[in-house]
Amino acid sequence: MSRRGLCVCADDFGLHPLVNAAVLRLIQLGRLQATGAMVGAPAWRDGARALAEVAPDRVDVGLHLDLTQFPLTLAPRGLLRWLLAGAGTEAELRREVTAQLDAFEAAMGRAPDYVDGHQHVHQFPRVRDALLDVLADRYPHRRPWLRSTRRGTAGFKPALIQALGQRSLSRRAALLGIRQNRRLLGVYDFDGDAARYAARLQGWLHVSGDGDLLMCHPAAGPVPGDPIAEARQWEYELLASPRFAAELHRLGIAPLPMTRLLAPRA
Repeated sequence: MSRRGLCVCADDFGLHPLVNAAVLRLIQLGRLQATGAMVGAPAWRDGARALAEVAPDRVDVGLHLDLTQFPLTLAPRGLLRWLLAGAGTEAELRREVTAQLDAFEAAMGRAPDYVDGHQHVHQFPRVRDALLDVLADRYPHRRPWLRSTRRGTAGFKPALIQALGQRSLSRRAALLGIRQNRRLLGVYDFDGDAARYAARLQGWLHVSGDGDLLMCHPAAGPVPGDPIAEARQWEYELLASPRFAAELHRLGIAPLPMTRLLAPRA
C-alpha cells in the first residue's frame, strides 16, 4: 500500500490551559503535526514556553490570525463585519497582522511555519490582501505556508467555508509563491456526540490524500464558557487513543508536518 502524507493541525493554541495541555500531549504522542497560536489569548504566553521546546522538525507552529476574540490593536468585531466590510482600513489591518506576527516571533524566537485564521478570517476580502502584503514584505525569502480551505468532503459547511474566499486567496498566494495545503478536512458543526465524531473522523481519513490538512480543536477538559467545549473533549480523547493511531497505520497514512509535505521532492 502506498503511503499518503496527512497533517493533523490543532487550532486555538493559547485559548486556555486545557487547550494547551491537549495540544502538547497530542504532539508528544505523535498525533499532531501542526498547531496554530492565538497570540492575544489568555494562555498563549505560558503555553508558548512549552511549545518552543518542541523540536521544530516535529511540528509546524503557525499564527492563528485572530480578529474576533483577542486582537492586539483592533477592537474585537463579529465575523459578519469582517466578512462584509473588512471592519478596518488597510493600514489598520496591516498593523494588526504585523503586531500578531511580532508577538509570535517574540515568544517563539522564529517566524511562524504557517498562517491561518481563527474562524477562517484570513481568507476574507481585505483581510487576505493585508495579510498577503505583510507576509510578502516581511518574509522575502522563506514564506510561511498558508491554509487553504478548499473542501475535502461534501456538505454545506465545507462548501460555505470554501466559498468565503478560498479561490481568491489561493490565486494571489500562488502569484507570491506561497505554498498551501491541498484540501481541508475536519469541518463539521460540532454537533452529535463522541461516537458521531469518531464516524466523521474515520470518513475524513478514508478520503484523505497526500498533502491534505485535517483540522481539529482539542481540549483536555471542559473550557469554561466555550460553546464547543464538549466537542473539544471528544476530539482530544479520540485523537489521543490507540484507535486513532491504529487507523492511520491501517490506511497507510503517514502523519507529517505540512512543511515537509510541501517541500520539493527529489
